[in-house]
Amino acid sequence: METILALIPGYQEGPRIRAVVERTRAHLPVVVVDDGSTDDTAAQAEAAGAAVLRQLPNAGKGAALRLGFRHALEHGAAAVVTLDADGQHDPAEIPRFLSAYEASRPELIVGCRDFAGMPPLRRLSNTLGTRVFSAAVGRRVADNQSGYRLIGRRLMAALLDSDESGFEFEVEMIARCLALGLPYAEVSISTIYAGEPSHIRNWEHAKHFLRVSGKARNTVRAARRR
Repeated sequence: METILALIPGYQEGPRIRAVVERTRAHLPVVVVDDGSTDDTAAQAEAAGAAVLRQLPNAGKGAALRLGFRHALEHGAAAVVTLDADGQHDPAEIPRFLSAYEASRPELIVGCRDFAGMPPLRRLSNTLGTRVFSAAVGRRVADNQSGYRLIGRRLMAALLDSDESGFEFEVEMIARCLALGLPYAEVSISTIYAGEPSHIRNWEHAKHFLRVSGKARNTVRAARRR
């Protein structure tokens, strides 16, 4: 039987991580990557039954995900489901990803949110981001910044050489999948905002997003020329 792991990167999520792990373990074994937290994120995750990998010092979500990918590959996992540690992804929706994976074996399944349910500024940035990124890669991608995903073994291995450390890694992930000609799919997920602290700085986020979108365009175009 194939092994699929839940992979949860977390930074300073001590108050929230335990509940997320407990709910996720109802569906999949859980690996938490503690990204240099100084609070009790790791202890709370372990108490909830997760295997914990520690990344020191804090290196960003992209680096944390790659550490988790290496662990999954070394342990023979066929895929991982990634979700955030702050409660913005509902673990009860994991079966949607598993069903889509069983149906056609995509290497990447992205959970797509309804932007209408977001705060106004976040809704605007995600709507514009979708248009910019879709134009860059030459096909519509409904939600390029959602962190709720299933990633297959081939794509995990292909991403280990990425040098993107932050959220940009998740944008690059889609471009790599398309450039490599790997199967891609999307599923609908809930849009959850409940006052969680955001780590996003809007201007810096926009600059980095435009940079990685340009990189994605070049990646996909180079693949098509080949």
